[in-house]
Amino acid sequence: MFGWVKRRIQFAKVINSSHETIPIQKISTNLSENITCIKSILQDSSDVIFRTLYIGKNQEVEAFLVAIDGLYDKKAIQDNIIKPLLSADFKNVDHSSRLENIDKELLSLSSIKKERTMEKSVSLLLKGDPLLFIDGMDCVYVLGARTWEMRNIEEPITETVVRGPREGFVETLRTNTSMIRRKLHNPNLRIKECTLGEISKTEIAIIYIDGLVSASVLQEVKKRLQKINIDAVLESGYIEEFIEDAPFSPFPTVANTERPDIVAARLLEGKVAIMVEGSATALIVPYLLLESFHSPEDYYSRPYYVSFVRIMRLFGFLTTTLAPASFVAFQDYHKEVLPNELLISLAGSREDVPFPLFLEVFIMLIFFELLREAGLRMPRPVGQTISIVGALVLGEAAVNAGFVGAPTVIVVALTAITSFLVTPLYDVAALLRMIYLIAAEILGIYGISLVITLFLLHVASLRSFGMPYMAPWFPSIKGGWKDFLLRAPIRQLKESPQAFRKLKAIFEENDSHKPNDRGEE
Repeated sequence: MFGWVKRRIQFAKVINSSHETIPIQKISTNLSENITCIKSILQDSSDVIFRTLYIGKNQEVEAFLVAIDGLYDKKAIQDNIIKPLLSADFKNVDHSSRLENIDKELLSLSSIKKERTMEKSVSLLLKGDPLLFIDGMDCVYVLGARTWEMRNIEEPITETVVRGPREGFVETLRTNTSMIRRKLHNPNLRIKECTLGEISKTEIAIIYIDGLVSASVLQEVKKRLQKINIDAVLESGYIEEFIEDAPFSPFPTVANTERPDIVAARLLEGKVAIMVEGSATALIVPYLLLESFHSPEDYYSRPYYVSFVRIMRLFGFLTTTLAPASFVAFQDYHKEVLPNELLISLAGSREDVPFPLFLEVFIMLIFFELLREAGLRMPRPVGQTISIVGALVLGEAAVNAGFVGAPTVIVVALTAITSFLVTPLYDVAALLRMIYLIAAEILGIYGISLVITLFLLHVASLRSFGMPYMAPWFPSIKGGWKDFLLRAPIRQLKESPQAFRKLKAIFEENDSHKPNDRGEE
């Protein structure tokens, strides 16, 4: 017993030692002390560059440059920092004037700032900014020369459009914020940055339009971000799980997208976007359920066709979740509803199938999920081959071998096709599909109706940062229905963003509807 306690204490010491931060120490006027301190912090890292310089033609002053290879612009440092310092003329100039001359005239980078603590200086160094220490100065120059290899701006694979912008976010935070700036030339666009992750020190950007954003939503976003305590944030999905209102609900209450035009449109509605360094996906809050059935292309095409497509998306979502369960319920419990000819055909197709209908459909749904996962994880050419072989060859072979019936293959195929119509709710559809199927096997259509009722009550109770999840359907609001399932022409949608903000203001007045500190009701 005591041995176990001792091992746990030793393990805790190891964990705590791994989380030690850089000590807060002021920059010394003695250059050798600064060099010793920063070398002790960075240890023997092979990618850290240390270079000693002697400033001036006569080498009057000693300086020390620290940079991380691969994270800074070498040409900019060479041309704008090293060359001017080496060629400077300090003859007949006293020490204080010499340092003042360096600060105001010699350093020609566009972004240079001073830091007086070693902790902040090293933090900026690790993000790519080289540091310049000069003997006799009680501060360090942070040289804004970050640069690194990055992926080109391309169209997002998961959010393709026929008509509209072809650009998507990349893994560099500053590039992503600039893409939003290019779309919203508004001085009220605010980008506030913070750092999350005890070890990773990942930069996070909170983006909103001052004057349009709800003050309570913005305050709640900042509060939830401040409460995040995690070692590392490597992708925006880390943050999504911390700030969502209902972490145990299958329905998402935080939107995510890779398209700058979607983020710009949501900011104009008064929402808040969150972006993470190293992630090409932006988070948007609050998030409404009906936004899952919308596409960015809906606002670039004519309203009549868009309205038809939105109805098809809703029909597709209902089909992919209810088709397998309904198929089982009607054959096992409600045969009298089906025409005799259809019932005889279905019975004949399952004459040699050895499994019950429920197990048959369940196996085929699992088989479809396996094919999809294999197609996603394999290299793209191989993944497409796996999908085609699995869907055509193996499906037909299963029917010919009497493993499953042909109607089951048709129902599962229809379920698979319609599952991709509403991509944001794909995970929800996969879960609901299985729950409905189990309910149909137990109670038939009555079981399906009971589960639907429970889920509707659950969805109606959800909120996203204080916003009703089912708005503007429940509760209803004038102006919101123009961009619900049927989209009105653009000239009549002027009230839609205002309608969202008015609805949010109504619920801010009621204290009982405000989210608590954990974002829960």
